Amino acid sequence: MNDKTYMRRCLQLAANGIQGARPNPMVGAVIVADGRIIGEGYHVRCGEAHAEVNAFASVRHQDEHLLRDATVYVSLEPCAHYGKTPPCAELIIKKGVRRVVVGCIDPFAKVHGRGVDMLRQAGIEVAVGVLEEECQWLNRRFFTYHSKHRPYIILKWAQTANGFIDDHFQPLLISNEQTQMLSHQLRAEEDAILVGHTTFERDHPQLTVRHWHGPNPKRLVLTRQRTLPQLMDDLYQHEIQSLIVEGGCQTHQAFIEAGLWDEIRIETAPITVVTGTPAPQLPVEVTLMWKRNYNRNTITSYRSRQALRPTSGSPT
Repeated sequence: MNDKTYMRRCLQLAANGIQGARPNPMVGAVIVADGRIIGEGYHVRCGEAHAEVNAFASVRHQDEHLLRDATVYVSLEPCAHYGKTPPCAELIIKKGVRRVVVGCIDPFAKVHGRGVDMLRQAGIEVAVGVLEEECQWLNRRFFTYHSKHRPYIILKWAQTANGFIDDHFQPLLISNEQTQMLSHQLRAEEDAILVGHTTFERDHPQLTVRHWHGPNPKRLVLTRQRTLPQLMDDLYQHEIQSLIVEGGCQTHQAFIEAGLWDEIRIETAPITVVTGTPAPQLPVEVTLMWKRNYNRNTITSYRSRQALRPTSGSPT
């Protein structure tokens, strides 16, 4: 097997932390010696052991002597600072491994390159950038938050086949049971959800995950008293790394015109209405990510051309 194969395993492991790890990034680690995996782990929950710690803990006693010739694969640069847990780079050095392969550098200011430098100064061979785009995409919320000082923003709406989001300006059920479940799964994976004041007053949306398992996102209502730049600053200060916007057309258009979006998900149902509120206008600078059918309804996902590049075929 090559480095990419083991890094893909790191990504598989890391994805298991999608709910528990935040606001920390999702990280997976694999330890390989003599051509086989002797240990692996991922960051399960914020405040608890990191992926590297769990990987070393999983190594059987009879395999510990192999560590001196082992390669550690980790999807994100090992931390080099004392936070809620000790530095993982320091642990790797103490274990005496020969080589470390890193998927991508950590954008967090307290780490950013320091973990790799610490390992190299200890004489460990370090390779960086294996499946880098995939590793960055998995933690797109974390990367966007630290690089742009705002949450990763998903604009999401449902529309009829002829482009309306309601029927004669009254609420219209467009989602089916399957797409509603997927919508609630998405809510469980993101930090906050926002609607406009009109949608909140007219529809009284619950904005919960009642059709899925997981935590409810923080509920937000956009008002005229708070500008979008003020909102972004507030969310950044409160460590909100991801935001779903499910408001009406006016709310979505405000985010689009301000360039405050990373992903757009549109659900289209095979129904038509005579009149109503037109769906928001899709921006010009979009790239299709994926399109899937769910019991006659279609969900199409786009990303901004300025956003991180996605892994192929993944709706996560």
